[in-house]
Amino acid sequence: MNLRGLQFLCLLWIGSLFALTGLRQFFVEPLETTTSNVIWFIIQVLPLLLVLPGILALKPRSYLLATLVAMLYFCHGVLQAVSVEDRMLGLWEVGFSLALVLTGSFGLRHLRMALGEDEPPDQ
Repeated sequence: MNLRGLQFLCLLWIGSLFALTGLRQFFVEPLETTTSNVIWFIIQVLPLLLVLPGILALKPRSYLLATLVAMLYFCHGVLQAVSVEDRMLGLWEVGFSLALVLTGSFGLRHLRMALGEDEPPDQ
């Protein structure tokens, strides 16, 4: 897969985590007031929003940070999947975050090879 395809997949998984977080915050488990919902939603998606410009600019550091950020959502998804009523949303979150980790790590490797920073091992 080429670098642009991996970039698209990273953006797809980031958008999926963003949408899933919004779905849970505003429709499944909303707080009492709209203001508190919006503030809590921004806090939850802020890590995704911080790595997004770097992913769009094809910066290697942002791909690394995206994989690390995805681990936060993975842990949250596992905690959600333990409870019976939130199991499906938790499993979706685990899936999206694992997909982001895999795609981000492949994207980082391809980007570093394209920039000449990382040579493939000789065999």
